[in-house]
Amino acid sequence: MKLRVVSSKKEITDLNRNEQLVHLAFRASNMDVMNLVQSCPRLRAVQIPPSYHETMSRAAQQFLEIQGVQLLKGDVWGHRKDIDEYYAIGEQIVNRISTLMSEGNSIEETVRKLQRETKLSEDLIRYILKEQVMA
Repeated sequence: MKLRVVSSKKEITDLNRNEQLVHLAFRASNMDVMNLVQSCPRLRAVQIPPSYHETMSRAAQQFLEIQGVQLLKGDVWGHRKDIDEYYAIGEQIVNRISTLMSEGNSIEETVRKLQRETKLSEDLIRYILKEQVMA
């Protein structure tokens, strides 16, 4: 699973139309959100830093919801965009989630353990759990 990191408004129009998971590393306006959804019709989730989530307009949040796009809070720790524009979430993380769930851990316990082990955000772990493990 790959998370496309977008660090400026200018990059939105250059995105691949097939992007499904995007991290916005800038404070997006309503127009930026609309342009993102238009540029990526297969978009399923957008992750933004928690501090930006607090200031994101309700209209933009509702627009994403209407379009069927999940809004996730979180950061991409240790990612260097100059090296790769994608933040890779390895298959071992998905396998670890599956293992924890098959061992009888609750969703809450699984999320808590994975956050400690991987530094992924709670929302992103829940998204992976729903889309990859429980699907």
